[in-house]
Amino acid sequence: MSRNNTLPWASVWVTGAGRGIGEALARLFVQKGLTVYASSRATSELESLQKRCQGYSGTIIPTPLDITDLHQIELLMQHWDKGEGLPELVVLNAGTHDPFPAQEFSAQRCQRVFDINLQGTINCLDPVLKRMLKSNSGQLAIMASVAGYRGLPTAAAYGASKAALIHLCEALYLDLKDSKVVLQVINPGFVRTPLTDKNDFKMPALQEPEEAAERIFKGLLGTGFEIAFPRRFVYFLKLLRILPYRWYFALIGKTVKT
Repeated sequence: MSRNNTLPWASVWVTGAGRGIGEALARLFVQKGLTVYASSRATSELESLQKRCQGYSGTIIPTPLDITDLHQIELLMQHWDKGEGLPELVVLNAGTHDPFPAQEFSAQRCQRVFDINLQGTINCLDPVLKRMLKSNSGQLAIMASVAGYRGLPTAAAYGASKAALIHLCEALYLDLKDSKVVLQVINPGFVRTPLTDKNDFKMPALQEPEEAAERIFKGLLGTGFEIAFPRRFVYFLKLLRILPYRWYFALIGKTVKT
């Protein structure tokens, strides 16, 4: 594959590339001239993405994958091992959101969110990190969310899964500091996607997927551990992290209204 000399990568793997932020990221990477391995469980979404990207300087390679299926992941890794190798940039973006209030709390619904957002990401992270450490190279970005900073209404399962990913990335970053493997965590605010369309409250600082993709791309070119946006909303939520619970619950109740 040819390298875009203005970028540090020639190839990228994006999970959850069929819609939302992942789809917007995949399109942006292709526009920048990269070879993009786009993964999703929905083959039809990948075919549609490939058609939309015709004529761009890069290439979309549809790579159907269920991140909860370890066998599928292993087959993909073996394919890369025998051929072009692991992409230089990996964006583990795939996730789901199932909002529900405490009155509708369900262990089954929580498990489904955790299986995809947390365990599914870990399933991909395991073989990717092993290969990057072996070559002492590569860049890895994991999609979390500002919802992982503190609890938000109806986001018990989603927020908990994203908080776990943030904690995971923080711990791994410390372990990787003496290697040449670059690890970043992505914490977007509210982005208009099929997942956030499920929310029944007003979402502050709502962004479009294309805007989010541009911000993420810029962050991936930088050296910071966290890629978080929009800035003012992120600063507000980070301030809330240090407030006593009484103040936090009062402020968040006024900020996120139905």
